[in-house]
Amino acid sequence: MPFTGPIEDRTAIRELMDTHAHGVMTKDAALWGSIWAEDAQWELPEYPDLGVFMGRETIVAGWVESMKAYGLDNMTRPMIYFMQPGSIEVDGDEATAVAYTIEIYDDPQTGKRVYNNGRYDDRLRRIDGAWKFTYRAYRIVFAE
Repeated sequence: MPFTGPIEDRTAIRELMDTHAHGVMTKDAALWGSIWAEDAQWELPEYPDLGVFMGRETIVAGWVESMKAYGLDNMTRPMIYFMQPGSIEVDGDEATAVAYTIEIYDDPQTGKRVYNNGRYDDRLRRIDGAWKFTYRAYRIVFAE
């Protein structure tokens, strides 16, 4: 079953996904960085120039750098970015989730508008009473 565990935990995890999306659309590094555990891992296997980031500080620094190249109108505006959960399964202080993204941005090499859908496979842990991502792996589902 794709949604299991206490509704309060699933809501908190959903809000973490929403915080990710809002951080992207506002280019707010502190907000976006707040979703990660200190020892988290972020994998982007379809972006070999980015690869794997280990630890929140490295993850946020990598994200800040990448957001310089992913935006709209010559990077004068943030990309359009939405995230929707497909699954949230809570088991005590651990959880797994799947999230789907809708992204619109201008390709940094060609300047052409890109319409992208992606998928995050996630692991989370409750740390000091708050849910945090401990692992996120992103893959492209569709790009035009």
